[in-house]
Amino acid sequence: MAQAIEEWYKQMPIITRSYLTAAIVTTVGCSLDIISPHNLYLNPILVINQYQVWRLITNFLYFRKMDLDFLFHMFFLARYCKLLEENSFRGRTADFFYMLLFGATVLTGIVLVGGMIPYVSESFAKIIFLSNSLTFMMVYVWSKQNPFIHMSFLGLFTFTAAYLPWVLLGFSVLVGASPWVDLLGMIAGHAYYFLEDVYPRMTGRRPLKTPMFIKALFTEETVVVGRPNNVRFAAPPPDEAQHQD
Repeated sequence: MAQAIEEWYKQMPIITRSYLTAAIVTTVGCSLDIISPHNLYLNPILVINQYQVWRLITNFLYFRKMDLDFLFHMFFLARYCKLLEENSFRGRTADFFYMLLFGATVLTGIVLVGGMIPYVSESFAKIIFLSNSLTFMMVYVWSKQNPFIHMSFLGLFTFTAAYLPWVLLGFSVLVGASPWVDLLGMIAGHAYYFLEDVYPRMTGRRPLKTPMFIKALFTEETVVVGRPNNVRFAAPPPDEAQHQD
């Protein structure tokens, strides 16, 4: 059993493995009182006035207390982060990292701006950890890129992946959770999907092109595509051509 878990962990792509490890270590550390959540949550005043810039990162690593909800989000993090990195972003680790960076930036911006808007500022002020929203963003992006995959929710009904975010949002409302967390993830996910997939098809321009300094951080995996035996991509050598004649 332990060996199977170790193999499963080692086979994870680098970004998924790193994020999952950081999230588990941070959450477990807080549960054991080794780390204080008060040093992790998003607080723009402390970030600006006291230069506690680490809060811009650590608020994406803490998934609250270790309970069923924590296991639920760890499952979605491991599953959909891995699916995206191994399929849609295969051989493009830098692009996948840039997607997460874009999502984290959008989520942080929405919370900061929302905190200054009357009538909704109180709701945004309660959002001090954005880990769940970033996970939901990955679910949303995956559902947009794989809209026709058939899925089942707790064995009760089936649906296509395009409706997965809405099914999960409805479930959150039914169990009494705040819909804001999931909605923020959907907004960030749709912003990425539009700018990366829809807008380039409309205009031929790609505004979310990964910067070179981020690409320099990663060694891209070479994706090998097999060539069918009956297809030639170049003229045959002279000896082979004469033999065919």
